[in-house]
Amino acid sequence: MTTQRNNIEILAPVGNEEMLKAAVLSGADAVYLGLPDFNARRNAQNFTEEQFKNAIEYCHRRGVKVHITLNTLIKDSELETAAIAVKKICLFGADAVIVQDLGVAKLIHTVCPEIEMHASTQLSTGTLFGLHELKKLGFTRAVLPRELSVEEIKELCEKSPLDLEVFVHGALCMCVSGQCLMSAVLGSRSGNRGLCAQPCRLPFKVQNGTGHDLSLKDLSLIEYIPKLAEMGVCSFKIEGRMKRPEYVSAAVTACKAAAGGGYSPAVQKDLEDLFSRSGFTDGYYKSMLGRNMFGFREKENVQSATKELLKKYEAVYEKEQPRYNVKFKFDGKIGEKASLTSLCGEKSVTVNSDMLCEAPINRPLSPDRVTDALSKCGGTQFEAESVEIEGEIDYSLPISALNAMRRSALEMLEKDMAAPRERKIFPAPLPTDVESENLRKKYFRFDSCEQMPENIKDGVCFVPIEDYKLCKSKENLGVELPHGMFGNGEKVEKLLAQCPAQTVLCHTLDAVALAKKCGKKPVASPSMNILNSLSMDKAKETGICEAIISSECTLDNFGKISSPIPKGITVYGRLPLMLTRNCPVKNGKSCSECKRQSDITDRMGIKFPVRCRMGYSEILNSRPVYLADRMREIPPCDILFFNFTVEGKTEVEEIINAYKNGEKPRAEFTRGLLYRGVE
Repeated sequence: MTTQRNNIEILAPVGNEEMLKAAVLSGADAVYLGLPDFNARRNAQNFTEEQFKNAIEYCHRRGVKVHITLNTLIKDSELETAAIAVKKICLFGADAVIVQDLGVAKLIHTVCPEIEMHASTQLSTGTLFGLHELKKLGFTRAVLPRELSVEEIKELCEKSPLDLEVFVHGALCMCVSGQCLMSAVLGSRSGNRGLCAQPCRLPFKVQNGTGHDLSLKDLSLIEYIPKLAEMGVCSFKIEGRMKRPEYVSAAVTACKAAAGGGYSPAVQKDLEDLFSRSGFTDGYYKSMLGRNMFGFREKENVQSATKELLKKYEAVYEKEQPRYNVKFKFDGKIGEKASLTSLCGEKSVTVNSDMLCEAPINRPLSPDRVTDALSKCGGTQFEAESVEIEGEIDYSLPISALNAMRRSALEMLEKDMAAPRERKIFPAPLPTDVESENLRKKYFRFDSCEQMPENIKDGVCFVPIEDYKLCKSKENLGVELPHGMFGNGEKVEKLLAQCPAQTVLCHTLDAVALAKKCGKKPVASPSMNILNSLSMDKAKETGICEAIISSECTLDNFGKISSPIPKGITVYGRLPLMLTRNCPVKNGKSCSECKRQSDITDRMGIKFPVRCRMGYSEILNSRPVYLADRMREIPPCDILFFNFTVEGKTEVEEIINAYKNGEKPRAEFTRGLLYRGVE
């Protein structure tokens, strides 16, 4: 008996000690948890250092792996604290670290190269190009985006150089993980730094829509676990570090049932009653997008978790359940201490009795009595597979001595399993100390070629890769790869291979890998979430030639980032608040009616433009970042990035001239996060 079912790993969320117990005793093969800082659920209770150390020992005694979430963006001022956290994670014996920030990846790979690194779904990597890039960066596993279809997952499984992990149950964000700025921009609470305020769950509406057109039902793919396992997925992840223990127990129980072919409507009903938003969806998996995927937390959902249902799953994790088969070998001789060897997998321990075996006064021990005593492993994670007795039993030994030997042997096995793996620890890397040349060259990004003035001579103009042939002027032309590539990788590769432009604006590692494959010059956009000096170092190692810093960076922090490659900052444009594969506008009208240009309205009546392209949509901020009158306040900078989205050609010309002349804004604007920053 082992914890894994045919190499299926059930990975459970743990936000506190009670959830840890619920996950482990319900049968999870692995758990993921976070320390108070640098994890994507900073509002969860999380674990103190002592609790963290105890949690690892508790799990390892039971053969359960522990993955640590170090999956947020960090600032330069936090690098030293992050390095200390990495050292503790490694020394205490965690099995893997889940990572989003490229700088944190560099930190881990330098400080403790022996520990596994898993690429968080926050890294937004969903193509083979990106998976191969992750392999080069030292990752051993990738958590795939939730937006992929079964066909896309299958293709990745067939050719992936990494192990693949898939979310099979829990909350489903409207936005692709790692690409959401809505909470940050609207309330300075960054989802990329673990403090998302979930504004998307509030009423947002499109014409003829649901009224909650940014809120999706919860994901549930549990019934497909056998098929996904057959395809090659190695780990099945449950979302919910801020949920109750009974939810974790029920989800783990359901996954176990599915892995064994026993998933049923009754099990799904329990999950829905414990927590759902108008039920569950498998829309992305089945490529059935649209209105039916949307839902929100209704009164009936809240009231469905009855006391009886909660008690049902409390009972699941009340007692220790056996996880391992153990073989016992018992031997004794008159005048000597008895010995008991316990074998569990590759581990073996031997203990001796506290007393000598004696000649029997009345009757000797019998094989049945020895077997019965040693088989009583109840209350532990062990189950006796066999009891082998050496030689003939012609001696006497109290049953209490047999019980003590059994307990001691099992405790030693547990201790052996819980012992932290010895790993070498090295000094943390220091950022490359390079000052900006303050080149201040201009990069202009356009939604379409029609927006681009003919007279731009002093900068690179980026247009969508699929539209570059429409540009009248090829001078200083760059191309932008799709923000969401999903299943379009091969199509985009063909377009890029034929394109004469050499400079490529990249939003994800998928795009960076593709640009390099085609012999182009990758420029990281703000969507690559580069926020610290180590990330800049790692970007260069990756082959990125230039990088526009994350839109969550303040001017003050920008000035502190040293970089071995030219760095830039967004000085104009509507920030992309969300990248989504399920267009909210379709809830109310067709694509032919929308013509890829519509908007969504919040409860205050504020409109946010929605723009669609190559199978995905972007929701833009209601007003643009404007800095023409504040350019003198920008620290030394190599690239000034202009992001033109909804502006017509005439307005683009006016804005460019306004920046030349340092003019004050004439319309509604924002300074973005450049001054107020994020938590």
